[in-house]
Amino acid sequence: MLSRSYRALSVGIVSVVVLIAFEATAVGTAMPVAARELHGVALYAFAFSGYFTTSLFGMVLAGQWSDRRGPLGALTTGIAAFAAGLLVAGTAQVMWVFILGRAVQGLGGGLVIVALYVVVGRAYPERLRPAIMAAFAAGWVVPSIVGPLASGAVTEHLGWRWVFLGIPVLVALPLALALPQIRRRASGPVDEAAGAEPFDRRRIRLALGISLGAGLLQYAAQDLRPLSLLPGLAGAALLVPAVLGLLPRGTYRAARGLPSVVLLRGLAAGSFIAAESFVPLMLVTQRGLSPTLAGFSLAAGGLTWALGSFVQSRARVAPYRERLMTLGMVLVAVAIVAAPSVLVHSVPVWTVAAAWGVGCFGMGLVISSTSVLLLQLSAPEEAGTNSAALQISDALANVVLLAATGAAFAALGGGSAAATTATAAGSGHPAAFAAVFLPMAAVALVGAWVTRRLRERTPAR
Repeated sequence: MLSRSYRALSVGIVSVVVLIAFEATAVGTAMPVAARELHGVALYAFAFSGYFTTSLFGMVLAGQWSDRRGPLGALTTGIAAFAAGLLVAGTAQVMWVFILGRAVQGLGGGLVIVALYVVVGRAYPERLRPAIMAAFAAGWVVPSIVGPLASGAVTEHLGWRWVFLGIPVLVALPLALALPQIRRRASGPVDEAAGAEPFDRRRIRLALGISLGAGLLQYAAQDLRPLSLLPGLAGAALLVPAVLGLLPRGTYRAARGLPSVVLLRGLAAGSFIAAESFVPLMLVTQRGLSPTLAGFSLAAGGLTWALGSFVQSRARVAPYRERLMTLGMVLVAVAIVAAPSVLVHSVPVWTVAAAWGVGCFGMGLVISSTSVLLLQLSAPEEAGTNSAALQISDALANVVLLAATGAAFAALGGGSAAATTATAAGSGHPAAFAAVFLPMAAVALVGAWVTRRLRERTPAR
């Protein structure tokens, strides 16, 4: 992977992952303060789900773009949109503008992540793909450690806005390193003789439907008024047929093979990220931690996630990949169950850090393995479409589960709990946080069952 022929490409695309990782870890730490200053704690879940909602459209667009014209255009456009969204969020004066900036970020992130998968599928031989996926996970290590600390310090001393406005300077390095290599190794359609095919307009319409439907569903979940049932029903009417059209047939029933790989990605990412989104808020409002310390509770996860991804990349464990993924999902469920134990004040706060380290190790085993299996099961001309399906499952699960947990959080008084200050920590409603974590642990256990359906049955002799 770091030989002379691959070195510049590997460093460049891993740098792109580092950029996304630093944004995720740093912004997550600053989010509670931003929501409170913009008087938008009740809309807290929107700041996360807005990103995932628009990324759904970006993923489908990137899949079409990459399969038909190569991943270069999708990647450069995505990085530009990602940076623009950070600038909008960092200069926002009201919560809805902040959410708009996050939505622009999501569009860019959706374009980037699918384009990167297509680059890996085209530019690297199959024997190197587990290693580059492990490198993607390793790209989260330094941001996971430095990001929360730096974000907390900047938030406390300079203000949360500089967390957003400072990240776009990282854009130049990935562009300078990766783009020349991508242009040489992975640009253009798979079949150069056939030329670039036009985009599938049906899939683009379905992408718009899935994004709009997810947005309406999230709005209805946060409003909690009888009238909100109407946008909720409209969102479901748009979402269901779009999902059925964009994901592999049989995904919803965990059909063996590629459909179960795509489903597992959603169950793993959705349960873990929905729970993780509320960890800093729980520690700040219920245990009185500063934003720096609350963010640091997630820092060790970067190391253990990379370790799990490294373990799955070893050739000797390849025959046992499905068993490793089962173990990973069980560890994720255990971590999510353990996190809300700190709502009991006699439980040490470091319990969250320890539990999240275990859960991140499990995620490292699962997420990188789903990427490897997807590329193994995809023809070259379908790598973009299938990679988009994998990322759609990831992001859609985040949107739906954040909507569900956000609704439960708000219904049980989470808005008032989040509004408490550090001096009044613990006077809110701990049950609102328990209603987030415990159902997500159950979702992770369903994912453990799906890991047993990732391969087609071998016919008996």
